[in-house]
Amino acid sequence: MSENAEPVCRFYRLIPDAPEPRRADRSADGMVSVRAYRYCEALASASAFGFYIYPPIGFALMFDGDGIIWSYDGADDWYALEGAQFPGFRDFFEARAPESVKRFAPPFVVAAREPGVVQIWSGFLARTAPGWALLSRGVANVPNTQRYENFEGIVATDQWFGPLFTNIRLKVTNAPVTFHPRYPMFQVQPVLHQCYRAPSYEILNFDDLDGADWERFEATMKPNSEQMRPLGHYAVETRKRERGASAQTAAAAYGDAHDH
Repeated sequence: MSENAEPVCRFYRLIPDAPEPRRADRSADGMVSVRAYRYCEALASASAFGFYIYPPIGFALMFDGDGIIWSYDGADDWYALEGAQFPGFRDFFEARAPESVKRFAPPFVVAAREPGVVQIWSGFLARTAPGWALLSRGVANVPNTQRYENFEGIVATDQWFGPLFTNIRLKVTNAPVTFHPRYPMFQVQPVLHQCYRAPSYEILNFDDLDGADWERFEATMKPNSEQMRPLGHYAVETRKRERGASAQTAAAAYGDAHDH
């Protein structure tokens, strides 16, 4: 990619101390086994796709089956939740925002109409390059031992410029559900619009496979039948292709720079 190319994702931090988004990693934040990390390229690639988004402060939610209460680091008590600002953020926002938008300070946590559902803001705005959207989801390949689950959603962030948030459903009642700024709260993944706007497809049958198809199938399956095959051969071949593609891209960018 050229150094002058537009970034696919831009994250704008509004809450000053909110942890920065960071690239997701192949180990799913250290949660996958060493064997899977080393040899399962499909799992590792999916884990590393996108960016981790963290809560801007430590806080907790509790659902009693009817309403929700919440508390946060530094608070003296639990509070009934309908909609709440990040502590001190409204004054911070109104002191810096243009006059026409001072009243639009995004809320931090909002209880939805559906029981046990909460919208949580990361403290960031997000924008993507033209043609790109953001898929928001739970952290990929992390065992679902949390007391909540993330809804998945796709936002056309090349057109809609607003708060980067997640919606969660609390899975337990009468027990605190905690969030810590050290641990990812959700993951966002950039996707092209054509990937999800009814892409074309077709269904073929056994007799539709031609010679080239069978050759590709054999090349995929044959190594699996060899008892002495190297472990992780798919991972090795995939990484070789990616390194080759990266080298070609770098060479092309170098050539473009020197052509000008």
